[in-house]
Amino acid sequence: MTTGQKKEIRQAAKKPIVYDEDCPELTVEQLDEFASLARKQREERKRKVVALRIKPKTLEKAKKLGKGYTAILSRMIDLCIDDKELLKKCL
Repeated sequence: MTTGQKKEIRQAAKKPIVYDEDCPELTVEQLDEFASLARKQREERKRKVVALRIKPKTLEKAKKLGKGYTAILSRMIDLCIDDKELLKKCL
């Protein structure tokens, strides 16, 4: 984002909100419904923390992948758990 874009956003944030037929003001009930839906979606996307025992060499290799290696490991587990053949090899 450029400095000019940031400046535009700051200026727009200071302007009043103008409602019309295409963008009516939301009711308190609608706002509550949106908030409830947002909380539910955040909870569904929230990742759980677990502890795993991993061989030192495997962890060493994973760390060599760099920053975000734990996210990579998580995606690998997701792919494996959904792949019946690969999962069978691991059992």
